[in-house]
Amino acid sequence: MPNETRRGFLGLIGAGIAVAARPAWALDTNEARALIETSLTEVYAVINSGQPPAQMYRAFEAIFARYADVDIIARSALGPAARQAGAAEFAAYRQAFQGYIGRKYGKRFHEFIGSKIEVTGAKPVKSFFAVTSVARLKGRSPMEVEWHVSDKSGKSRYFNIIIEGVNMLASERAEIGAMLARRKGDLTALTADLQQAG
Repeated sequence: MPNETRRGFLGLIGAGIAVAARPAWALDTNEARALIETSLTEVYAVINSGQPPAQMYRAFEAIFARYADVDIIARSALGPAARQAGAAEFAAYRQAFQGYIGRKYGKRFHEFIGSKIEVTGAKPVKSFFAVTSVARLKGRSPMEVEWHVSDKSGKSRYFNIIIEGVNMLASERAEIGAMLARRKGDLTALTADLQQAG
């Protein structure tokens, strides 16, 4: 599968992990599985809504903001620079990163019309749940997709997705790291560029 399609699929799945706020460690395997199945319904409603692209991107960002552990993903993507950033500087970056993800992956939505994802299982792994599935895209071979879901932050959220061995956290860390390096470590410049990128 081409890298662009992989990244688009990562974003599609990432948008849809609709997990409700729950007390710490309240999730079990059945709930984790049901939450993902329910969330995918929401994602596909957006994909098949016929909305203009800009509206779809905003819908994607809103879903990502509600159901992803954006703080963890944004910090992981930024790497060591996240520890050096001031609170306000990081908050601005985090907001820009959220919009960037919404646009970046939202642009891939059209590829997933008519696709289907079947959740095949869920199991506890250390401090999180791994939910497995098979994705069936039109005209492509089935793909194995795994979500990592945790309620460590006090709310059940997804924090990583692995598809055909491609790790979302690692992929975003590499891309954002390269962007920051091109800007000589200037987080303010990276934030400004992320507001336009995607």
